[in-house]
Amino acid sequence: MIKIRYSLIRSMDISNGSGIGVSLFVQGCRAHCKNCFNSETWGFSGGKKWTKQTKDEFLKLVAQPFVARVTILGGEPLEPENVYDVLSLIKDIKAKFPDKKIWLYTGLTWEQIFKPTSLNDLNPLDFFKDVKINAARKSIVYRCDVVVDGKYVDELNDISLKWCGSSNQRVINVQKTLATNKIVLYNNCLLYTSPSPRDRG
Repeated sequence: MIKIRYSLIRSMDISNGSGIGVSLFVQGCRAHCKNCFNSETWGFSGGKKWTKQTKDEFLKLVAQPFVARVTILGGEPLEPENVYDVLSLIKDIKAKFPDKKIWLYTGLTWEQIFKPTSLNDLNPLDFFKDVKINAARKSIVYRCDVVVDGKYVDELNDISLKWCGSSNQRVINVQKTLATNKIVLYNNCLLYTSPSPRDRG
């Protein structure tokens, strides 16, 4: 059963990633960042239903030869209500269009995504639910090429930044980061490397 809802599909987007892309703004986010650019995507019941027809039309847009990437943002793609449908969509994109790049925007940090689930303060049912959600989040990230991580922080807003809104956010080269176990930033955003949480034991 499809649960995800979406706010907007941009068929020719040059703002949310490198090159020309198709961008999906999913609905629902609990972060509620101050002066969020997309506050209309906060409500989980807002936006439009994501149906099989919507998905098929979205994939037709992605199939266009000039489209270099798909960007999924929101809202929060990694919210529990969204994560399984987002994972399913990304699997389909990878299977049908292996050469298209996938970008993901999330308010979670890389460290939060890869932090082991702890039983502390959780009953066993919540623990196993969290394990499943976190596994889906990691599966999404593993299939991405670029992840822009971290909440938007209005006090750190910087209009000179490329592909993100505040200076705490990072544009992460996912595959190089996974290969080296260090955070590696993407292309023009490649300013430094820092230890990955998986490198700290």
